[in-house]
Amino acid sequence: MRLLPLLMFACMLNTTMAQTLPFFVEGEDPRPSDKVWKPVDLLSDEFDGDELDVTKWTKEPAAKDWGWIGRPPGLFQPESVAVEEGNLRVTVGVLESPVVIKEKEFKYHGGIVRSLHPGTVGWYYECRMKANKTEMSSTFWLMTKGNAPKKLEFDIQECVGRTSELTAGWGRNWNQIFHSNAIRRPTEEQPEKIQIQNSVQTETPNWERYYVYGAWWKSPRELRFYLDGKYVYSLEPGVDWDVPSYYQMAIETYDWNPVPEDGGLVATASREERTTSYDWIRTWRLE
Repeated sequence: MRLLPLLMFACMLNTTMAQTLPFFVEGEDPRPSDKVWKPVDLLSDEFDGDELDVTKWTKEPAAKDWGWIGRPPGLFQPESVAVEEGNLRVTVGVLESPVVIKEKEFKYHGGIVRSLHPGTVGWYYECRMKANKTEMSSTFWLMTKGNAPKKLEFDIQECVGRTSELTAGWGRNWNQIFHSNAIRRPTEEQPEKIQIQNSVQTETPNWERYYVYGAWWKSPRELRFYLDGKYVYSLEPGVDWDVPSYYQMAIETYDWNPVPEDGGLVATASREERTTSYDWIRTWRLE
């Protein structure tokens, strides 16, 4: 009779530990021996309520000096975003009727959630995410704002739910992948684009279960990536990655993985299958 209370206590202890330390399997924690991980509350959320915390996040595509409303034919809509059952959820679907904005036609809806506060060098970034099953994406990344001295994109995870014969050859495995990018976009001062990337295959398609995707922005010249608490690879940019950047959770369409003319799974899948779910997002600094 005493076993059940002990098991309940063990479960409570594991949950508490999970919320007070980054998600690493034994032996994988890269922190220096003289430092400890401390949570960054403004960039962390367990999504336990029933509304988006507007002190931390925005679901309005063009708010807070952001201007990107989606990649045609997928339009970001705030109505696609919800917090329910302990998850941040972004659900894709077909618009009631096509919308033309700045001479570009949008037929489907996705969504984007951005942090109101930036992260910086030295911090660890992680989420527990289950991808949607459709032709649209599921992502977790950081980006500098447009007025920053450099336009830097730090993609921790980027995948799609379904590929097809319409998919570009190089992207046919993107429904079962942990894929990361470091991209410096061209500017007038720095016209040369820099992009480095790496990837590994996941155990299952990304939509079949939750995975924990993490990255340690160790230094301006080293980004270290972790899948389910295990180190998998590093990216080493040829330029300093040193500008504060904001979380982006974008569920969008890709021209290299187009939605079929009949709408594919974006039109026919169940609501659950059309939804990308984030169980939690956590950010840590070393002290």
